[in-house]
Amino acid sequence: MVNTPPPEKHLDEQHHQPQSSIASIDFYTPLRLSIDGTPRAAATGPSPTNQPIIPEGPIPPPPSSRSPPPPFPEAHHAITISNNGSFLGSHNHPSPPPLRPPPGGGGGKKGGGGDNGINVIDDCAVEEIHEVCHPPHVSLWDKLRGRLNEIFFPEDPFHVFRKRNQSPATKFVEAVQYVFPIIGWLRTYDFDVFRSDLIAGLTIASLAIPQGISYAKLANLPPIIGLYSSFVPPMIYAVLGSSRHLGIGPVSVASLIIGSELSQSVSPETQTELYVSLAFTTTLFAGLLQTGLGIFRLGFIIDFLSKATLTGFMAGAAVIVILQQLKGLFGITHFTKQMQIIPVLKSVIHEEKEQWTWQTVVICLSFLALLLVARQVSAKKPKLFWVSALAPLTSVIISTLVVFILKSKLQKVATIGKLPEGVNPSSLHKLYFHGPYLSVAIKTGILAGVLSLTEGIAVGRTCASMNNYQIDGNKEMIAIGAMNVCGCLCSCYVVSGGFARSAVNYNAGAKTAFSNVVMALAILITLLFLMPLFYYTPNAVLAAIITSAVIGFIDVKAAYNLWKLDKLDFLISMCSFFGVLFISVPIGLAIAVGISLLKIILNVSRPFTSELGNIPGTRIYRNLSCYNNARRVPAFLILTIESPIYFANSMYLQERIIRWIREEEQRIQETGDAILKCVILDITAVTNIDSSGIEMLYQLKRTMDRSLLHLVLVNPVAIVMERLQNSKFLATFDARGLYLTIGEAVSDVSSSWRN
Repeated sequence: MVNTPPPEKHLDEQHHQPQSSIASIDFYTPLRLSIDGTPRAAATGPSPTNQPIIPEGPIPPPPSSRSPPPPFPEAHHAITISNNGSFLGSHNHPSPPPLRPPPGGGGGKKGGGGDNGINVIDDCAVEEIHEVCHPPHVSLWDKLRGRLNEIFFPEDPFHVFRKRNQSPATKFVEAVQYVFPIIGWLRTYDFDVFRSDLIAGLTIASLAIPQGISYAKLANLPPIIGLYSSFVPPMIYAVLGSSRHLGIGPVSVASLIIGSELSQSVSPETQTELYVSLAFTTTLFAGLLQTGLGIFRLGFIIDFLSKATLTGFMAGAAVIVILQQLKGLFGITHFTKQMQIIPVLKSVIHEEKEQWTWQTVVICLSFLALLLVARQVSAKKPKLFWVSALAPLTSVIISTLVVFILKSKLQKVATIGKLPEGVNPSSLHKLYFHGPYLSVAIKTGILAGVLSLTEGIAVGRTCASMNNYQIDGNKEMIAIGAMNVCGCLCSCYVVSGGFARSAVNYNAGAKTAFSNVVMALAILITLLFLMPLFYYTPNAVLAAIITSAVIGFIDVKAAYNLWKLDKLDFLISMCSFFGVLFISVPIGLAIAVGISLLKIILNVSRPFTSELGNIPGTRIYRNLSCYNNARRVPAFLILTIESPIYFANSMYLQERIIRWIREEEQRIQETGDAILKCVILDITAVTNIDSSGIEMLYQLKRTMDRSLLHLVLVNPVAIVMERLQNSKFLATFDARGLYLTIGEAVSDVSSSWRN
């Protein structure tokens, strides 16, 4: 049975809406083609004979005009849409309802009744339809220049030169300050800032000395090179770097990569000179890569190392580093050169137990416990940051004294031995530019350079965001690359801004990069006068320092958050983690980056589309699957596309939109709602479109024309509007094909059906 709403009750009362201009639009069942080309009649409720209406006779050709075909009188469906574009209701009835004149009587353009069963309540003016403006003409050169600026200069580094009333001298000073940021903070430097930097510099020096020695051992380099690398590079960064808190020195990831990659080709024990030369050459290529990326503004390349990739990679690298410290823990003399977990465990298990020294195990575990406790104390109480900062140097001092006092009883405990005194010697003559191992140095330099650069910029940006200032990523690349290029000439290996050192520098209250200068001067004093004191420092305590430093990279909480937020990101992280553990460091990283790129391709080629509905009483349209109170507007299918339309996704979008239409028509047949007459595409989120996307719209419109469906585009952005106009695609539309908002489209299209 078909219910007819009581004529006495006003529509405003039925839908609890304030009085407004409302049009009651009646749709009769026309003969139509479904989206796949088969004939069918829209299901708009049972006929008076309780039988579905199936038109007979041959299928007429599609009409040439945009107006709906003549209606059939057997069935009648009415919907109610306010003139501001919000949907108010719908109902079925077997025959046209009686016309109800508007208050005040008479007809007119904006009120009254019509001869197609249209009821209009005209209590306020019809909403104005805003014109979608065409973007202003921009020359090809201006477009190219603007696009290149957005790609290579997104932070607009030259804005300081566009200030009004600037003299040439001022512009020159700004230019010099841009290249050498030290000039900027030296102009306002005072004693209070100096005092803060002095305290911070001495604090990070206490951490940098044991870490430099330890990380050099991790890279299979002489310990003294770790101290050399903590002297010259920080001085260069203080001149060129823009971060106030970045602590410069050797880092664990670069040390691990150098140690793992070079040792597979050259033995650090029997070919020490060649190994050291390759390490310096690796540093040169790493610095050249970093400098080149900064100069040519290609810093966005490192953004392809996603957080998920780095989370898994850093955790896997940390496990590898910790496993490598088993050599120092047990005092093993013959240890595997491989870095994978299985060869390392085999080396430990198959090693003769007689070579293990219990004294070494006790020293390592004791100081490892001390370092971890100090780390937890500083983590729980940030004001006690100095506890974890001083713990490594304290461990070195105490362990050295213990071994020196008990040297007669601890003869089996391996120590650092004699370290050369003096500042960095020149290493220009040691650079390796010919021979069979040059490709190994280049490959290792690229890998170490990219990862150390990623770590340094990530730490610098984190510190900058916590202190409300910005750093230029490309300038940081130049600064980090320059100090590595200069460092390879001064017996240094790859350095960057480390997590632990920068955190200590930040917590110690550093105000400028001068804290790195203070640290470098402390290292200089150590190199000149204090080197003999490290003779009895046990290797076991260095293993404990490295283990405590990298154990924080195993971030289980971050992995769990990836699992909750994005399962694909979690998969990327796990691929990186297990690839590093079981295959190799570069292959594990390459697998993770490859899956990340596959994710980008999937997101581009399979963009998200959704159906929108109207929030009752508003002009807001939202996703029907997310908002339970959103309601479909009868006779309309409103879709949104949330991606640029490119050659990679144009065919998918065409097929997906046709599928949306087919599913909507099937739903209408099952529920008896009003026939589908108009498809609205909200392209607000379509930020770009290419020729393949334009061709897709052409094909989609032709398909919908054959099915007597009205296609409407809503709110194209400037670049999309320009290309639609240049392609003459807009010429295929009538006056009701392009709108600024969904509400205006619904209101105006529905009023055209009424008229």
